[in-house]
Amino acid sequence: MPSPRRISAILLALLLSACHQPPAADVGAGEVIQTRGDSRGGAVSDAEVVAADPYAAATDRSAIDWRPLALEAGQAWLSCDHDYANGEGTALRSPDYTQIRAALEPCGAGGLLRLRYQGKISDEFTALIERTVEVADTLGIHKRILDIDSTGGQIEEAIRSGDMIGASRWTIWVREGAVCHSSCVLVLAAGDMRMIAGKVGIHRMIRISSKATSRAELQEELQAVHADVREYLQRNGVAFAIADLMMTVPNRSLRLLTAQEMDLYGLEGRNAAEDDLQRIELTRRCGADFVQRKDAFFRAFDRECQAAGDQVGSMGECGLKLRERFGFPDAQCPVQSPLSEFDSAVTVPLERRSDTSHS
Repeated sequence: MPSPRRISAILLALLLSACHQPPAADVGAGEVIQTRGDSRGGAVSDAEVVAADPYAAATDRSAIDWRPLALEAGQAWLSCDHDYANGEGTALRSPDYTQIRAALEPCGAGGLLRLRYQGKISDEFTALIERTVEVADTLGIHKRILDIDSTGGQIEEAIRSGDMIGASRWTIWVREGAVCHSSCVLVLAAGDMRMIAGKVGIHRMIRISSKATSRAELQEELQAVHADVREYLQRNGVAFAIADLMMTVPNRSLRLLTAQEMDLYGLEGRNAAEDDLQRIELTRRCGADFVQRKDAFFRAFDRECQAAGDQVGSMGECGLKLRERFGFPDAQCPVQSPLSEFDSAVTVPLERRSDTSHS
């Protein structure tokens, strides 16, 4: 078992961009701090302000674009190991089908992948998520971790990639020393499970393609983006307050969220919308007793294993001990049991959900 100082993944911008922060250890949660950088910021909107059915567009993978892709706004690695102390995995310089499949084929035995990403939320990041999901589905790898460290980027791409993540079962964690700022928070919202030891922060959106000549015109544009963000947060079970903070905190400042706020807003731990969906699926497949025990486990996990200041690895070890108390892993439904990512011998594939499950 990894030590508390090693990340054992649990059910789980520009790098140094306009939102660049002082080192995370020097900044207290709940503070509003000043940032340095140009006007592009870490929560950028540059799309048309009217979006048509963004969820359907983001989750339609009928024709993936496999043209050459160079990661210029970030760095990425793929690993079959949930402990990054053993290395980050295979570096993805230009993640085409051949490179991603070669990196993921060894992951089939344990049924687990970990995608480490450091950098900006951009169309490259969205393509990386889409391509990884496609190959993972082909190889039957259904336990997925997104290990993210990002100061933000484009809001529209955060929503697109987040919808893909929400439709394909990912745990997201922000390891100690990492950050998830600005539009990265929208990606965080999409995870089935969110484990956070780093810093999470929000500030005001920027319309870099704005044609506004007055505050009123700018506000009208921002309200349209704000409406898309609110709808996205709603389908992911996250409080509207996050969208409101993205309208009010000055762009050259950053509002770091406390552990209590992340819990209140629905950004940490189990995803509330996913909980509702799984409760229906699990009752059919595993029985009402399984669902009741799983609910009780997560209540205890929130109470006993997510103390402020804990490292993600410590939370994981606490959870592994805790689940024995509730009879997990379950013999009938081992993959659906809490923290099944640690049971690498379990390779029974999860059913793919339909797109209508998030409507």
